[in-house]
Amino acid sequence: MPISLIALALGGFGIGLTEFVIMGLLPEVAADFTVSPAVAGWLISGYALSVVVGALGLTAAVTRFSRKRVLVALMVLFIAGNLLSALAPSYEIMLAGRIIAALCHGAFFGIGSVVAADLVPENKKAAAIAIMFTGLTTANVLGVPLGTLLGQAFGWRSTFWAITAIGIVALLGLVFLVPSMKAPHAASLRGELRAFRSPQVWLSIAVTILGFGGMFGAFTYIAFTLTEVSGFASSTVPWLLIVFGVGLFIGNTLGGRAADRALDSTLIVLLAGLTLVLVFFALTAQNPVATILSLVLMGFFGFAIVPGLQMRVMRFAPGASTLASGANIGAFNLGNALGAWLGGLLITAGGGYTAPIWAGAAAALIALVVMVAAARRRSALTAASAPASAPAAYHSTEFDPELVENHPK
Repeated sequence: MPISLIALALGGFGIGLTEFVIMGLLPEVAADFTVSPAVAGWLISGYALSVVVGALGLTAAVTRFSRKRVLVALMVLFIAGNLLSALAPSYEIMLAGRIIAALCHGAFFGIGSVVAADLVPENKKAAAIAIMFTGLTTANVLGVPLGTLLGQAFGWRSTFWAITAIGIVALLGLVFLVPSMKAPHAASLRGELRAFRSPQVWLSIAVTILGFGGMFGAFTYIAFTLTEVSGFASSTVPWLLIVFGVGLFIGNTLGGRAADRALDSTLIVLLAGLTLVLVFFALTAQNPVATILSLVLMGFFGFAIVPGLQMRVMRFAPGASTLASGANIGAFNLGNALGAWLGGLLITAGGGYTAPIWAGAAAALIALVVMVAAARRRSALTAASAPASAPAAYHSTEFDPELVENHPK
């Protein structure tokens, strides 16, 4: 694999660390700015909403420019946002820094996915995307615990100074390791929007929202489940989250390799596995040993679907994949927000701390049904279009991406 993928992964590591480390530092931040935990929570939810905005709006605004230059500019934005957070004299400035950093999140992963896929042969594209997302998974496994410990030992601002430094290193990697890659001539905003005429793009985005939202809905309240249902001490929660992180790290890597061999079949199997694991977790959450097993498997199946889902959206948007890729990154975060919101509603309604897990299982099951329907539709259209000549289908100004995904560009 090209060394330039390491630069993309390092950028993903810094962005993932920015998104998740605040959860462990929220009490210190709230105390420093003298705000309630609910108000401090906007540093998390405000970030997530800004990711969705950046994934769509910012990506749409830069489709005409060189992808390398865009990635460099996005990393500069990321550095500026975290530097502002580290220096913030007030809660409002801190929130502004979070929003600035979040705006680059969706666009970076969306455009970075396209760049990663373009760096390798056709049969390694999903694996290349998985390598870039390895930065995000590593941020969960190692970055968040270490960042939390750093913030608790030297103050929460020290963590954001460290993230700023990581951003600078990632910026240098992007400048010197990633080759210059001009956007295709047809990559106008109008051309990029053309991808959304494909039902397969929308079906893939729906699977992303439901599948990842189901996993994240269960994960959002996992600390309460571990302590109130499974009976673990609160001091063990960070270590249990590392166990979860190991599962997602392995799942992301193996899921990308499997998706390169058989994309739709891999996603169907993984979504079925995620559904079964969440049902198993909900039924056995009172058992500590079963809970640990569930954490590993939930991380594995929950993140094994990520490279395949990202690759599927891009595959059905040939020649116009940048905005579709960014939209799918936004879909991941929209799934996060919806899963957390639904889980909170169920807990408030008296469903207990296993209710979000049951809701996650239901969402994953619906995602599986949608994925099966999408795969069948794809097979039917492929069979129906087989007699058509590839060049005629591709060069039509009214082309349907569902019919040309396997045709040469």
